[in-house]
Amino acid sequence: MIAVRLPTVLRPFAAGAERVEVEGTTVAEAFAALDPPLRRRLTDDQGAVRRHVNIYLGNDNIRDLDGLDTPVQDGDELLILPSVAGG
Repeated sequence: MIAVRLPTVLRPFAAGAERVEVEGTTVAEAFAALDPPLRRRLTDDQGAVRRHVNIYLGNDNIRDLDGLDTPVQDGDELLILPSVAGG
C-alpha cells in the first residue's frame, strides 16, 4: 500500500482523512486509485499534476523525478502540499 498524506484543505474530499492508502506501482496509478473528487483537485482534465500542487516522495518533488511516472513501492508515502503564493 502507498500512503497519500493530505493537507487540511484537501481532507474534506477524503472524508476528513489525514492520509489515504492506495495501491499502485507509479504515482499515476496511485492517483488513479483515489476517489474522483480528490483526484480532480490534484490533476487537470488531461491527467497532469495541477501547477499549484506539489507532490513529494520522501524529500523529492516528483517533478524532479519522473513526474507521474515516478515508481512507488509498498510502504512509500506521498506528501501532497499546495503551493503557497504571496509576497
